[in-house]
Amino acid sequence: MPKLPWTTINPADPTAEAVVMASRLEVRSLRHVPRFFWLSLASWRQARRSPGAFGASLIAQLGRGVFWTLSAWESKEAVYAYAKAEPHNSIMKRLRPTMRESQFVFWNVPAERLPVSWEDARARLAEERARQS
Repeated sequence: MPKLPWTTINPADPTAEAVVMASRLEVRSLRHVPRFFWLSLASWRQARRSPGAFGASLIAQLGRGVFWTLSAWESKEAVYAYAKAEPHNSIMKRLRPTMRESQFVFWNVPAERLPVSWEDARARLAEERARQS
């Protein structure tokens, strides 16, 4: 299972509040995995250059076609600016037909608590999924 460990992009002021975003993305077929993985690396590189990004991590369960992202930002506006910028915007549009499921959850934490754990992120995604069912 490939994992890009937490990378601090821009150190946050410890007194600041960070917006954390976790996602679980699943492709419809394993044949879509190589393309999704390749394009996710382009999005990863973009995040590392994005204003307002504090840090990010990625886990790819290639054999299951499931990808998990975890990132922290100075604001929701910074997250949305990243999502609307290139190449992420075009990547989302190109991959949308190949997606089985996409799930996102946001929460705030004191920046001094970064990075948040994958256990916390997965628990929050599971809670959100249960709430939507």
